[in-house]
Amino acid sequence: MTTPEFIPFAEGEAQLDWLGLTDAIAAGHDLPKAEIADSFLYRGNDTLLNRAAWIDGLGLAVKSATIFPGNAAQGLPSVNGGVSLYSDDAGVLQAVVDFHLVTKWKTAGDSLLAARRLARADSEVILIVGAGTVAQSLIGAYSAAFPGARFEVWNRTLRKAEGLAEEYNHVAAVSDLAGAVGRADIVSCATMSTKPVLQGEWLRPGTHVDLIGAYRPDMREADDAALTRARVFVDSLDTTVGHIGEIKDPIARGVITQADIVADYYDLAAFDRQSDDEITLFKNGGGAHLDLMVSRYILDRWHTR
Repeated sequence: MTTPEFIPFAEGEAQLDWLGLTDAIAAGHDLPKAEIADSFLYRGNDTLLNRAAWIDGLGLAVKSATIFPGNAAQGLPSVNGGVSLYSDDAGVLQAVVDFHLVTKWKTAGDSLLAARRLARADSEVILIVGAGTVAQSLIGAYSAAFPGARFEVWNRTLRKAEGLAEEYNHVAAVSDLAGAVGRADIVSCATMSTKPVLQGEWLRPGTHVDLIGAYRPDMREADDAALTRARVFVDSLDTTVGHIGEIKDPIARGVITQADIVADYYDLAAFDRQSDDEITLFKNGGGAHLDLMVSRYILDRWHTR
């Protein structure tokens, strides 16, 4: 039996490219629909989350995340874990992939696939709302698909946005969020907000909105006006509609209906821009099936290094 491979962060990332990843995610959605399941274990404030996915023709993956809030006091990351990837034909363990590598490329790649299809090809100004870890990934991902674009970053704490901008020559920190939204061609939100930070009235015609941060039922990044002004898309109906406040809350209050969601990635042909003036909005909900698609892409690239 072949010994399973371990793919660490830096060495694994060196083999990857953003456009190739989005093509792999698209191809993964041509296969039969994934079976997915999540499980949680708790010990006080500590959590073990296991997210499993099985796609016929692609294999199986179990992504394990340990969330230990007290680690910060010891100088350790609060979130750790790994992804176990199993073969499709025999269920044999093929690889263990660094958790942070899969998460980084899955999160930004998920959004980039939608932007490649829904944002205007001539987009020149990309605004990132939030200056955390995901923001840095988004700069790399969006730069690959929109190489001539310049970036602006807004954060509640301006100094954090300035710190991120200092690392790049095509990124500027901004303090006026409404003004930045009004001149952006793409607005990507990656915050931990439970109340909308993005107001739909700020959006100009032709903008593409990418919502990443909200992952719980009590979280929202965009207000109702942003959803009602836009054609709405999601990565997965199964992981967003009944689970994430960005979609669940406005549906529950009758602001939109599920029928207002144009499509998810299992209907990629419907991901199209109908005019230069329309506003498009994409909700990045993640899911174990995407972890599987991304892990398989990482392993395939590892084999060709």
